[in-house]
Amino acid sequence: MERTRFVVITGLPGTGKTTLARQLSIRHGLPLICKDVIKEPLLDVLGSVAGSRTLSDASFAVMFSIARELLALGGSLILEGNFRRGEHEAPVLAALPAQAPNIVQVLCQRDEAERRAVLLGRANEAHRHPGHDDASQLVPAPECDAFLELPGERRRYQVGSDSCETLL
Repeated sequence: MERTRFVVITGLPGTGKTTLARQLSIRHGLPLICKDVIKEPLLDVLGSVAGSRTLSDASFAVMFSIARELLALGGSLILEGNFRRGEHEAPVLAALPAQAPNIVQVLCQRDEAERRAVLLGRANEAHRHPGHDDASQLVPAPECDAFLELPGERRRYQVGSDSCETLL
């Protein structure tokens, strides 16, 4: 039996995390849990009165709870989001079963000028959920542009120059 794989894809907004996560999910047949897939319905139901950061925190809590359930059943999965170093390690580790899975962490990065252009361009995308505050993400948050302090492999994915073929 293949050892359980737990893939954490992180990085700043606009660095290609979701695109990469979807490609890897399809290529390796792994379930994918994306933070924004949880956050957007919360925005639809609750609106923005709770604040984007509060809804992000709630989305991460739901994500970690689902991960805990899937990993306890021996499943492999991919988590994708702009995880924050110094804050998200404890809930990630709490989601792991007693027999720790093979953890692979991927930090997505992109040239800063390109990242800013992606964020600014999202305002014109019809499919982009209106609750996202992409303009507030223009200033990089250093805690999101770093690996989490987790055991396992660490790999960088530079959008535009790396192939995702060898990441997992």
